[in-house]
Amino acid sequence: MRRAVCPGSFDPITNGHLDIIERASKLYDVVHVVVAINPSKQGMFSVAERIELIEETTAQCGNVVVEAHQGLLVDYCRERGIPAIIKGLRAVSDFDYELQMAQMNHGLTGVETLFVPTSPTYSFLSSSLVKEVASYGGDVSHLLPEPVHRRLLARIAERSAAGSA
Repeated sequence: MRRAVCPGSFDPITNGHLDIIERASKLYDVVHVVVAINPSKQGMFSVAERIELIEETTAQCGNVVVEAHQGLLVDYCRERGIPAIIKGLRAVSDFDYELQMAQMNHGLTGVETLFVPTSPTYSFLSSSLVKEVASYGGDVSHLLPEPVHRRLLARIAERSAAGSA
């Protein structure tokens, strides 16, 4: 069975993430989407909420498994016998960082990293940028799956209400 991992923080999952996951799901029998847990970062969405949103938006693929992981991604891969990591690249600046990570991961465990160029439609897209634009009232509906957009607007409204109280 051919398996690969698509890692990220997914706070929240965007159409760019979804594009890479869907493309990977056509190449592999099972794609493990791994939500990286970073205890030093406070996300807009909890890890459980991110997992729920990813499961909802990737359900049509039929071969995506979503889990959280804290620690080295290569440990996750080694524990499950997964030989490949799939990473989307938006720009040359992504490549510089991701190449170093790929070489380190391969050196540690032999896990291969495959780079998938992001669709030009999403080449500028990041979760951070989407959250910032949405928090100022910008329309990001075309950048997120509909359930994610709805939850993002609700979360921004919650935070705004809490801040004004």
